[in-house]
Amino acid sequence: MMIIDEYLSKMKGGAKSPPGVGMSELIWSWLGSAFGIGICGYLSSKYFEQRDLTLLIGSFGASAVLVYSAIKSPLAQPRNLIGGHVFSGLTGVACYHLFGNTLWVAAAMAVSLAIVVMLATKTLHPPGGATALIAVIGGTKIHNLGFLYALIPAGAGAVILLVVALLVNNLSKSRKYPEYWI
Repeated sequence: MMIIDEYLSKMKGGAKSPPGVGMSELIWSWLGSAFGIGICGYLSSKYFEQRDLTLLIGSFGASAVLVYSAIKSPLAQPRNLIGGHVFSGLTGVACYHLFGNTLWVAAAMAVSLAIVVMLATKTLHPPGGATALIAVIGGTKIHNLGFLYALIPAGAGAVILLVVALLVNNLSKSRKYPEYWI
């Protein structure tokens, strides 16, 4: 208990909180994420789900944080957004086919190999780990897509998020996206 008290007292004296953001940044981040995720959700419910497809996966929520709020991060750039989701989707599906009889092995291999593939291709995008995992644990609807999963929803949804990011992030004079393309 004394060790924890000492640690906490040291933290109070020298700890700093992360920098805050202004109201403008809050509004642009909200606007981009609302439109990006909203468009994916709308198109999914209106066109894709009727064909037993989806255009909305959980990893897009994390991508939205990056491409609408951390727009200068190397992890939020177009190459990383698109490549990270597509390569991770392919990796996840392959791992499901190879190791799917033991889901925990398939899940571990999908995420870890997706990280390796993203690093090797210079497309590291942390939500890609979730995209690979979803390919394994996503259930019958996702499994039935096979390798199409890497294109729809992973690739197509990422492209929609990117188009919205290009529009919204460049409306303000104080924001510029992307930092680089390739």
